[in-house]
Amino acid sequence: MTAMHAIDVHSPRDSQLVGWLPTATPAEVATALGTARAAQPAWAATPAADRGAALRAAAAALRSRASDLATVVETETGRPFASAREGVLAGVSTLEQYAELGPVHRGRSLLGTAVDFMVPEPRGVVVALTPWNDPVAVACGLLGAAIVTGNVVVHKPSERCPHTGLLLATVLADCFPAGVLQTLVGDGEIGHALVRSPEADLVAHVGSTTTGRSIKEVSSAKLLLENGGNDPLIVDDDVDPEWAAAQAALGAFTNAGQLCTSVERIYLHKAIATQFLDALCEQAATWNEDPQPLVDVRQREFVHEQVAEAVAAGASALAGGAVPDGPGAYYPATVLSGCSGAMRVMCEETFGPVAPVQLVSSFDEAVTEACSSEYGLAATVLTASMEHAQRAWRALPVGTVKVNAVFGGAPGGAAQPRGASGTGYGYGPELLDEMTTTKVVHLGVPTVR
Repeated sequence: MTAMHAIDVHSPRDSQLVGWLPTATPAEVATALGTARAAQPAWAATPAADRGAALRAAAAALRSRASDLATVVETETGRPFASAREGVLAGVSTLEQYAELGPVHRGRSLLGTAVDFMVPEPRGVVVALTPWNDPVAVACGLLGAAIVTGNVVVHKPSERCPHTGLLLATVLADCFPAGVLQTLVGDGEIGHALVRSPEADLVAHVGSTTTGRSIKEVSSAKLLLENGGNDPLIVDDDVDPEWAAAQAALGAFTNAGQLCTSVERIYLHKAIATQFLDALCEQAATWNEDPQPLVDVRQREFVHEQVAEAVAAGASALAGGAVPDGPGAYYPATVLSGCSGAMRVMCEETFGPVAPVQLVSSFDEAVTEACSSEYGLAATVLTASMEHAQRAWRALPVGTVKVNAVFGGAPGGAAQPRGASGTGYGYGPELLDEMTTTKVVHLGVPTVR
């Protein structure tokens, strides 16, 4: 530590110190929550159109600073500048989306001898805990949906990218009245203090399953959780193995495997195993020509531990699988064959550039294995059979099933994670419903004299 109660950030590219920031104190946590509580009634009373206009201004401000944010993201997390800038612009689009959707978010009414109507109202004070792997885009989704519906937010970005979080706060906060959006720097201790506070009406967390479970234990607030995933990829025997390998590599190696919906385990029909594995190793070699580091050395150690355990248990590293020499937190795109469901690399989230492959004898076996996880974030199926696709999406116990594409989706899409992966909608128009609570009003007809 550079100083007591501070967070050091080291470059994942060369291990040099990027900078350090003091963490919030317990008094500052209490003050932020109190300020938010005091500011919330006036913000809730602000016309919805005005809240939308403020969010539109925030989107414009963020767009004007997109390159600045991308530079800081790259410095802190190792994500390449172009990809980081895409993430920032995705955040801009999300703010713009909620600026339009928020003012038209509405309830329902029933007409009879009296009138009954349902009114969405803000929940109050939202505590948002956001991750490091796509820090701007994820934060903009939660902050935008919360603010446009009349809530106020206390935001704690990941301690792995605190400078990114503070710059985002600087860009956005001036677009809103004082107290509507506040940002605190801190580690898990500060996050724990925020979520256990009775001042928190809703806690929105995107991050690990371990943290999500700890939040459930201590918070009495409404919870919106997107936790870890262990997303399967099923490769049927009727697809082009080279195309399937390219899809697998894209899913497993993009952002060094550090995406919420990265491909974490592959179930491959043995009929095309040789061609697929050869092509996947060629893909890994291409990805390793211009490697991206993991976020830090601690994450690399975690990833390599799973790989080493798998190899010791009988898996083969056909590509990668070794910690490279030199500074930084680099880890090569890795292909493991001969994996089994008992290996941690197959049953836990790895969050690194690792493609573990388990051979199966039939599509039904692949679906059964894919359904065996406690996680329920997403899954991908590569098949030429409409029957297989239909059977798979109905059977897989996850929030999102992608057929013949590891990434993609319509604008404004939404999904609900299941099992250990969390609860509640994390994006899309439905996130506005999560950020509000419903009041039912019954207007009867009085008896008059």
